[in-house]
Amino acid sequence: MNWKKEIKSWGLMLSVFAFLYFTGLMTPIMGGVQSVLLSTGLIKPKITLTNKETQNFDYRGKFTDMQGKEVFLEDYKGKTVFINLWATWCPPCRAEMPHIESLYGKVKDNENIEFLMIALDKEAKKSKDFIDQKEFTFPVVHAGFGLNNSLQSESIPTTLVVSPEGKIVFYQEGMSNFDTKEFMDFLTGEF
Repeated sequence: MNWKKEIKSWGLMLSVFAFLYFTGLMTPIMGGVQSVLLSTGLIKPKITLTNKETQNFDYRGKFTDMQGKEVFLEDYKGKTVFINLWATWCPPCRAEMPHIESLYGKVKDNENIEFLMIALDKEAKKSKDFIDQKEFTFPVVHAGFGLNNSLQSESIPTTLVVSPEGKIVFYQEGMSNFDTKEFMDFLTGEF
């Protein structure tokens, strides 16, 4: 075994990794790779009952939208609400966003469905800059006031769907491609 060659190979790989990490390119590159993986259809939302489902959703809380206006959760009562918790520093969050944008484009005219993309970055400006750069059109709010118990999760991205009756009918931690016929039928159907 040629140890010098092996050390050079490892050194080159570590140098590339360090470059990507310290220049801030690691997150967008990993998000892009994961988005391509989602496009293959290998990772789909699990439309099955899990821990928070069938619980009553807590409508207490407020956020700030990307224009600085306060948004209250109680204003979403009586509608089906697709909620996604995300951050700009999260590659899986970035990976699923183009698919969520596509789903939003297909259902945004349905007056019974609302989208609420909740940004968890420390600074709302960072979230706004990212959304503007990507030209996403789904509604985005910043969680500067905190999250209620219904929105607490172990990891991000986390996605919930709340029924018009105020029940959590879908809860998933981790990325997924929500732009599928099965999920759109679920979102637009009766719970």
